[in-house]
Amino acid sequence: MFYAIIAEDHPNSLENRKANRPAHLARLHALKEDGRLLLAGPHPAIDSPDPGPAGFSGSLVVAEFDSLDAAEAWAAADPYQSGGVYARVTVKPFLKVLP
Repeated sequence: MFYAIIAEDHPNSLENRKANRPAHLARLHALKEDGRLLLAGPHPAIDSPDPGPAGFSGSLVVAEFDSLDAAEAWAAADPYQSGGVYARVTVKPFLKVLP
């Protein structure tokens, strides 16, 4: 089943985000290589594809896991969690309808 991992950043977390991005992306690439990643990306803090110093307000990952517990464990191990980027993370089952 798919799960949505919805994360909200701490204020002013852009430098922590930059520092932890390579390790964060490596985990996402591993999900993609396993055929389990549906989509992933950040939420710009302003209405722009390049928010510059405004940074980001959070992230969304939708990926396939064996269970809610497995999705929560994966999310808890994210470098953005330990690196001080995420203030809050919610994991919910996700049912893909379209496309």
